[in-house]
Amino acid sequence: MQNNKTLKGLLAVSAVAAMFSTFGVQAQTTVGSSPSQTGTSSTNPNMAGKTTKDGTMDNTNSTGMENRANQMGGKAGKSSKSSSHATGGSAAGQSTAAGAAGAKLSSGDASILKDIAMADMAEVEGGKMAQSKGQSAEVKAFGQQMIDDHTQNLNDVKTMAEARGVTLPTAPDAKHKAMAAKLEKMSGASFDKSYMAQAGVQDHKAVHAKLMAASKKAKDPDVKAFVDKTEAVVAQHLKSAEQMPSAKSGTTAGK
Repeated sequence: MQNNKTLKGLLAVSAVAAMFSTFGVQAQTTVGSSPSQTGTSSTNPNMAGKTTKDGTMDNTNSTGMENRANQMGGKAGKSSKSSSHATGGSAAGQSTAAGAAGAKLSSGDASILKDIAMADMAEVEGGKMAQSKGQSAEVKAFGQQMIDDHTQNLNDVKTMAEARGVTLPTAPDAKHKAMAAKLEKMSGASFDKSYMAQAGVQDHKAVHAKLMAASKKAKDPDVKAFVDKTEAVVAQHLKSAEQMPSAKSGTTAGK
């Protein structure tokens, strides 16, 4: 009985030892495989690191090229957009200019431009006479203002008429020629009085009235704007002429 108990105890101890032995093998296997895996992982990170390093370089280069390409593409797009916008604006401007140049005026608007040109020429000629025949400094100064302002206005109306296909007169009409002929025979104080009364006051009054009426009749907006600009200049001339002593005490060229 004692031997049986001893045998059973040995068997139990052997079984326990076998279990611990099996557990130890499994543990060793697990631990052994772990370093292997760790080693592999360690090796792989090195390889991965190398791959990542190479890949990073490649990706950096690729990204850089893409960025540069995008930047160049963006600049090209902006340049193309700006060029297109500038070209479009230029084309639009040329189209507008061409349209304005090709647009014919109505007979009424064309007549307005002709009347303005006629008045400008008459005032320039009268101003030249005031410079050469005038006695007072005031009359000479007024004559110079007529030359400067009406020469500029005449150049402007010529430019508009040429662009709109209107043929302007090249000389004053019969009425202004007759007035100039009478003034040509005068000199000194007599000329000053007649010039300021006739060319300075009466003529500017007549022209101003025509311009006021033309502003209401003009159909073309450019013509109307030009009429209004000219009216403002003539109104200032009329006011200056009416305030001069020579005009207040003078007589007309026909008297």
